[in-house]
Amino acid sequence: MRPRTLEEVRGQGDVLKPGSPLRRLIEGQSGAAGPVSAILWGPPGTGKTTLAHMAAGSADRRFVELSAITAGVKDVRQAMEEAGRHLAMYGRSTVLFLDEIHRFSKAQQDALLPGVENRTVILVAATTENPSFSVIAPLLSRSVLVTLKSLDDEQVAAVIASALADERGFAGAFTLADDARDHLVRMAGGDARRALTALEAAAGVSTDAGGSEISLASVEQAMAAAAVRYDRAGDQHYDVSSALIKSMRGSDVDAALHYLARMLEAGEDPRFIARRIVIAASEDIGMADPTALQTAVAAMHAVAQIGMPEARIILGHAVVHNCLAPKSNAAYSAINAAIADVRAGRGGTVPPHLRGTGYAGATQLGHGAGYRYTHDEPSGVGPQQFLPDDLLADADYYAPTSRGWEERLGERWRWLRTTIRGR
Repeated sequence: MRPRTLEEVRGQGDVLKPGSPLRRLIEGQSGAAGPVSAILWGPPGTGKTTLAHMAAGSADRRFVELSAITAGVKDVRQAMEEAGRHLAMYGRSTVLFLDEIHRFSKAQQDALLPGVENRTVILVAATTENPSFSVIAPLLSRSVLVTLKSLDDEQVAAVIASALADERGFAGAFTLADDARDHLVRMAGGDARRALTALEAAAGVSTDAGGSEISLASVEQAMAAAAVRYDRAGDQHYDVSSALIKSMRGSDVDAALHYLARMLEAGEDPRFIARRIVIAASEDIGMADPTALQTAVAAMHAVAQIGMPEARIILGHAVVHNCLAPKSNAAYSAINAAIADVRAGRGGTVPPHLRGTGYAGATQLGHGAGYRYTHDEPSGVGPQQFLPDDLLADADYYAPTSRGWEERLGERWRWLRTTIRGR
């Protein structure tokens, strides 16, 4: 089922736009902007090998494939020499596809430089690791970096549908139940190859059972994974994510980890989960443990850089922190109360002594007159009006709890409020 033409490729529309370096390479365009070497970076099953084969198939190019797992410097040099002979004798260029280039040592990557520099070969290298850390700078500067993305659910479903109908696949010999298809799509995680492998295995299970319909039970047996009751676009999406948040709020670590596992096993985007954890760290914990938000934000950035399956470790770390932290929604309630007053039309003009003085005529208008500079006060804070007049008497938004770090903050806020407002 490997795509034979660009029209059959699912996803990667951004890097295959007309005029893009990769499309020009695949279409065999020449001229002043000739073919350039490319490094394809992306998760498994996104089409790196397929696109390399397409680049070789155009313009009658030779195709040589090496794997960084088994090839050494000798193999690279031999490929370069053969490419040079074919170019000199037949005018035929060679596409050298190097899989897993991040496994090549610096010396092995250095051996590629002469051929790439003089265009003896057109290098198409594939990697699942960030090339900035795994590919030497001279090779990066001589190639274009193409970032491939995981397929979305619709694209994976289209790959499955093609395999069921196409003569190269099952040619209509099998049907696929809707719930079985949904499970295949979820478990594929944007990996087309994984989806096709699981589909083929499930078809084998159905054949052994004497049927032509691939059921959910067949897919579960083939993938050795039960279908998780979770619909990313339906009620389960909201119910399970709500249960995760409420379990963290209720400090039940085991329950929170269970719902986290359900979301991850169902193929939920880990970035969505990370964002919910960040919100919970501020809404439900707040200043009772200020480090919870730091952990959650760090987890969100780490998950975006690392991805699954390792992201599960980071998300579990952040969920456990949220669960075990003392709880307070005082900061959350405070901003909501302040916004409610503003929406109700409360809050008059800014007191004159707080107004800006950095523009012409401000001083003549009395702006800044009487302002007390906090750092000149012996204790670093002194009596002064900060609120508008109509809020001065009853604006008590922040009410710290007696839990965690906020217990100490409550004492300080009571002293501050008394010192500033005299009450």
